[in-house]
Amino acid sequence: MADNENKPVDIFQDVGEAAENVTDNNQVVQEIESLCMQCHEQGMTRLLLTRIPFFKEVVLMSFACPHCGFRNSEIQNAGVIQPRGCIQTLQVTSKGDLDRQVVKSETCSSTFVELDLEIPPQRGQLTTVEGLLSTVLEDLDADQPARKDVDPETYEKIAAFIQKGRDMLEGRAFPFILRLNDPAGNSWIEPQPGDPQTKWSRVEYDRTPEQNQALGLANPEEGQQDDDDIRPDEVHTFPASCPSCTHPCNTHMKLVEIPHFKEVVIMSTVCDDCGYKSNEVKTGGEVSSLGRKITLKVEDADDLARDILKSETCALSVPELNLDLHPGTLGGRFTTLEGLLAQVHDELYGRVYSQQSDSMETEKNEKWQAFLDGLSEAREGKRQFTIILDDPLAASYLQNIYAPDPDPNMTTEDYERTHEQNEDLGLNDMVLEGYEDENENEAAKREAEEEAGNAAKRQETETQA
Repeated sequence: MADNENKPVDIFQDVGEAAENVTDNNQVVQEIESLCMQCHEQGMTRLLLTRIPFFKEVVLMSFACPHCGFRNSEIQNAGVIQPRGCIQTLQVTSKGDLDRQVVKSETCSSTFVELDLEIPPQRGQLTTVEGLLSTVLEDLDADQPARKDVDPETYEKIAAFIQKGRDMLEGRAFPFILRLNDPAGNSWIEPQPGDPQTKWSRVEYDRTPEQNQALGLANPEEGQQDDDDIRPDEVHTFPASCPSCTHPCNTHMKLVEIPHFKEVVIMSTVCDDCGYKSNEVKTGGEVSSLGRKITLKVEDADDLARDILKSETCALSVPELNLDLHPGTLGGRFTTLEGLLAQVHDELYGRVYSQQSDSMETEKNEKWQAFLDGLSEAREGKRQFTIILDDPLAASYLQNIYAPDPDPNMTTEDYERTHEQNEDLGLNDMVLEGYEDENENEAAKREAEEEAGNAAKRQETETQA
């Protein structure tokens, strides 16, 4: 009994769990007197430390002044800066999508693509898709009466903009796209089970040195002095900075040759100070002229032991499980099929869904539970399914256990990339052939120009003489 009484209470709890733990000495909402910035009298700030269902720990703050009536509320992330930035995209196709929750941290910019509207980083918000857009429209509409007399032309343009935004909110302009870009990786749009690739996506990216500096992080590339060649028989270690706590740590790198495929570089970072761990795989070599789709029928638990390399450009889908991963999700991974399914399950359960989420609608809760149960059965070999890897760069691999003979359960299809795929991959602007001749022509042109300039100088000298 004494041990239970002395056990510390987790300061970040689900709202329902926190309410059950309320005592006279342990209040859910903390109240602090604060100065009102409107009337400079004393108001009250209320703080709630909680976990947002299917997200992470946050601090909710609400201020109210009894003297002038001023009110304000905001949200701050209480977790660490994530190892990578993220871009989350939602295609809004129905009024139900307007009710999806949105967490926008103070480092996040949000864009409504069809409106050509970008909301720069500002205070954190916990809202919905509808609430995010409504706030912008209300702020613009508040100044319209004064703007009508001072600048009628601008008034008409903004009125048309507001009307287009209201059409989107009222369902007359579906579909439209909302995109969140957060270098800190702490913003989020609520997904739902069965969302296809074209509906909801989350793509992680490496921060630029400028973004790291803005977040107060050291550049992970600083201090790297290892210029030695990468050799397949060695594990190379070089100093880096932890993306989570910025303390010095080591990154290990090894070149691995995958049979019947190509060489890849596996990188692993471990921080002893905060416990952060990550691993990533990078494929090398020339850019494939064709894309590749690999389809495998998984029939038993033995298939789950197959090696799989999923590059950052690869989309993954399992039709029987309604699993559809957009390119970039999970980054590059070299693991087994079982390991990949386990990672997908753990990522979704940890970040998107929690059985302790008492605020989730019953129907939605049941959908998530059925989806995760299906993933668990698949990773345990209790059900058959089909996995499809679609990589426009053909940089992904799924082990053929019958190699070099064909695998009866696996098909490989090479295809021509579309213009849009080449554009997304930056290939349309690349010069893949004839660049040597172009460089030689440029060098010859510069040499001719220099010779012409020297001849002009000699002629000028002779004239003066």
